[in-house]
Amino acid sequence: MDDSMVTVNGRSCTLRGVAPHTTALDWLRAQGLTGAKEGCAEGECGACSVLVAMPDGADGTAWTAVNSCLVPAAALDGQEVVTAEGLGAPQSMHPVQAALAAAGGSQCGYCTPGFACSMAAEFYRARRGEADGASEADGASEADGAGAFDVHALAGNLCRCTGYRPIRDAAVGLGTPDADDPLAARRSRPAPETVATRIEADGARFVRPRSLDEAFALIADEPDAAVVAGCTDWGVEVNLRGRRAPLTVAIDRLPELRGFAFGDAGIELGAGLTLAEAERLLEGRVPLLAELFPQFASPLIRNRATLGGNLGTASPIGDAAPALLALEARLVLGSIDGEREVDLAEYFTGYRTTVRGPGELIRSVRIPLPLAALSGFHKVAKRRFDDISSMAAAFALDVGADGVVAAARIGLGGVAATPIRARATEAALVGRRWDGEAVRDAASVLGSEGTPMSDHRASAEYRAIMLQQSLLRLFRAAAHEEVVPA
Repeated sequence: MDDSMVTVNGRSCTLRGVAPHTTALDWLRAQGLTGAKEGCAEGECGACSVLVAMPDGADGTAWTAVNSCLVPAAALDGQEVVTAEGLGAPQSMHPVQAALAAAGGSQCGYCTPGFACSMAAEFYRARRGEADGASEADGASEADGAGAFDVHALAGNLCRCTGYRPIRDAAVGLGTPDADDPLAARRSRPAPETVATRIEADGARFVRPRSLDEAFALIADEPDAAVVAGCTDWGVEVNLRGRRAPLTVAIDRLPELRGFAFGDAGIELGAGLTLAEAERLLEGRVPLLAELFPQFASPLIRNRATLGGNLGTASPIGDAAPALLALEARLVLGSIDGEREVDLAEYFTGYRTTVRGPGELIRSVRIPLPLAALSGFHKVAKRRFDDISSMAAAFALDVGADGVVAAARIGLGGVAATPIRARATEAALVGRRWDGEAVRDAASVLGSEGTPMSDHRASAEYRAIMLQQSLLRLFRAAAHEEVVPA
């Protein structure tokens, strides 16, 4: 289509001639908007962050910070974007920019525009200051009452010279938007609707189909097409590995993949929901996932990454899989030939391979109810937030009134070629009293689950020890007593 347009800082810009592999960052910089920078090209530093007008779950708009280095420019067709240049000007700075300057939150300035955009997303967040998933104990909220700033909103932004204290000081000192703030006023109107897109350049195509059936038809005809949702994996492949797919099919905003249901028998999460959206919709009603979400990369990534995409890549270190394995999740797979349902424990067949056939997509994730009364998610990484896990373990246990373990489901990541269920450990727990002796015995079994390897993140021995400690940690948290390994 020749009429593909995106609104940037209030100005309509054409996407005509943009190659499908061109990232939003490269395209924006080509427009002269050089505030956003490339620091890592894989979504870890936040120097490239910009604001996108997204639906807020009601009838309004949420200014959402995303990594522009990971998003195809073509995916912005019909959307509204605000860069650091659109927040304010030298003679009339935005409150966020003024706060950063006053607090000494910028030195070399390379990362500052990205910090400003992530900070602005939190500045404009609806109901900021109300009690939410943030924990005071974790330092998530740095102020009391109306206007409290969740500093975890900046967890995806790295600073290499200034230091975080003045940046945090700038953030927590922010008040609320003025009544005449145009970006605040924009929140009361609906976000732009998703539009069907067809862009062709440099011998390649980017297509955002109108329906799931159209998407099925496209990938049935061209099975080598790159199917993208949040594009957090696509961006890495394009930027660091030079991938240039002849056809890119975007499915992230298809209504058929964005359903949500919470019933008596189970929960259904559309594969196209972002992790941030899933967290908001679940409202903490699945404690295991409530533990997972804050540890999954950063807000910048969670604002784009989808459950379907995380499971679709079949990475052995994807954080969602262990938690969903412990929840006994099932996947609904769809294709041009219809749908089928598979147990997530049977979904992975090898390193980054699955039972999905040609032309099949993950349509939704189903979690049965009721949930286990005792659950926990433990992730080991070099950094607490915004890092790839060395090992992840998720637990869901039912302990009867008599103190005996009636059922146990344990999902593991980072210890084999695929995410796995710790079947031997589950068997070692079921039928035994939930006490220190049983936990120590089961922990010794857990340490030998999978086939952990040594790499730059951790040694095989370290992973085995962390597996054992994860179960002991769960017991300590539940029983409030110390268990010393035998």
